[in-house]
Amino acid sequence: MGEMPTPLAIPLRGIAANPVGFAKAVPGSASTVLEVRGFEVRLGEHGVAIVTDVSFDVAAGEVLGLVGESGSGKTTIALGLLGHSRRGLAIAAGEVRLNGVDLLSIPARQLRNLRGARVAYVPQDPSAALNPALRIGIQLREALSSHQIEARAIEARLADILGEARLEANVLRRYPHQLSGGQQQRVALAMAFSCRPSLIVLDEPTTGLDVTTQRHVLDSVRSLCCLYDVAAVYVSHDLAVVDGLATTVAVMYAGQLIELGPTAEVFSRPGHPYTRSLLDAVPSPERAHVLQGIPGQPPPPGRRPQGCSFSTRCPWVIERCRMEAPTTQSVGNQQVRCHRASELRGSMERKMLVPTVRPVTSKASLLSVEALDAFYGDSQVLFGVDLTVDTDRCLAVVGESGSGKTTLARCIAGLHSNWKGKLRFDGQELARSARQRPSVALRRIQYIFQNPYTSLNPRHTVEQIVSQQLRQFFEIKAHERAERTRAALESVSLNERYLDLFPDELSGGERQRVAIARALVVEPEMLICDEVTSALDVSVQAVIIEMLRSLQQERHLTMIFITHNLALVRSIGQDIIVLRDGRVVDRGPSEAVLDHSDEAYTRQLMADVPRVEL
Repeated sequence: MGEMPTPLAIPLRGIAANPVGFAKAVPGSASTVLEVRGFEVRLGEHGVAIVTDVSFDVAAGEVLGLVGESGSGKTTIALGLLGHSRRGLAIAAGEVRLNGVDLLSIPARQLRNLRGARVAYVPQDPSAALNPALRIGIQLREALSSHQIEARAIEARLADILGEARLEANVLRRYPHQLSGGQQQRVALAMAFSCRPSLIVLDEPTTGLDVTTQRHVLDSVRSLCCLYDVAAVYVSHDLAVVDGLATTVAVMYAGQLIELGPTAEVFSRPGHPYTRSLLDAVPSPERAHVLQGIPGQPPPPGRRPQGCSFSTRCPWVIERCRMEAPTTQSVGNQQVRCHRASELRGSMERKMLVPTVRPVTSKASLLSVEALDAFYGDSQVLFGVDLTVDTDRCLAVVGESGSGKTTLARCIAGLHSNWKGKLRFDGQELARSARQRPSVALRRIQYIFQNPYTSLNPRHTVEQIVSQQLRQFFEIKAHERAERTRAALESVSLNERYLDLFPDELSGGERQRVAIARALVVEPEMLICDEVTSALDVSVQAVIIEMLRSLQQERHLTMIFITHNLALVRSIGQDIIVLRDGRVVDRGPSEAVLDHSDEAYTRQLMADVPRVEL
């Protein structure tokens, strides 16, 4: 692939100068593009409240970051900005004014005409949003022609948006599956900006992308918003990304907007304990420390407490918090829904960054890989990979998307058999395919997949999912299977009430814990963790990482941890290899590689890691 066009030189901050509060911008002013007032979504028109009392403004050229844990209502609000609600939900109250027009009160046909033309949406998964049967050029031209762009102007507009989104002209001839994840996301951005909308809503568009691809996508978002004076709402669970992109940040919890203000001020002096707790869960790219997750779970709709929704998890709770729901108050430039906001703002100390405890260095190699070449058909994707993983150690495997990380892991696990070279586990050579390996070898190496939503059988209960492993590898009685299943769930902090639940009744973090329990129940000696936190919010990610780190020490597990999040490597990996285009370009102890590498590629990866400036 040829050299990418140079991105527009746009600063990370300062897209808009004026901070906004819940309703701080002057209604109807020339700079205000989006005005949201009293927005409410319910389960059915009169059912349980999902999102309540949400109000904010976004000015032209401004990026508003919408953050919070999974289930907080971020995507519900994002869809509501297009006048849309998911199946079973209904927009029950409020206004969503785009340049003075209330999208919730206009006829359906007029609303359809505005979508794409005046308000655009970029989804989390572009591969699901793009038609796999049509070339990219056809889809982009269709987006323009459907909104009355003249035929003679379409080709000129296409050339413009390709350059703006940092895409080469040859992508027009390709199908979506022929593009990388980052290219697909930039195509989705190009499509969204093609009709020059006033507002663009981006729903977690960089989740699952490596740091370099993520930076390219964020550069495109930043540049296009500035270039066309577009207001943007950026939904994300990644606070470091929001810190670098958004002028203003809105923090959601249990369906309510609990803090809003200038990003720099909110992240440096949060007024709400929940915001402080989220910041404490963010991993540091600079030093290894114990990650601090938020204890407990957010209350689900219909079971939210009488007072403050965060009261059951808040370390600064007082009796008033449990009895009386807080109202919004102004604290400096921030709007905070907390009884103690004025008292606590700036005085909530960060939790101490406790250094991680490193296992004693092992001299015994449990896994060795020699001269591994891997292929997909005639295409070679791994080239002469050599590595060793020592007993009781965690090897982190990092690199850009397409560098061969997952292919390497699948070869080790026997899930990909088109390779040559040598794999030895505990001195014994491993066959290429899992089908050719003895049962004991399969039991000793367990794989935890990236996506907990697709790796668990939706027709089985948690008990069936976890105990299935025991049926496969052990001839034991039913009562012993039940005991081991419960013990495995308890080791990942899930109690007996989860046994009879199905995967769709669990949160993303709970599903990933079940996947970990399924691997642990057979007492493996090596865990292969393939991007196991990429789709999780920062608090759940912190809990999962600390759980894996504790299990490693308690059970003397050896781990291979694949990730594109280099900040996480410091907290869990003792050793690291860096892959680029299927080759190992850097290796060594994690902190030595991340801090003092002589490899330019590694240094660039570290430079691309987003950081929260506290």
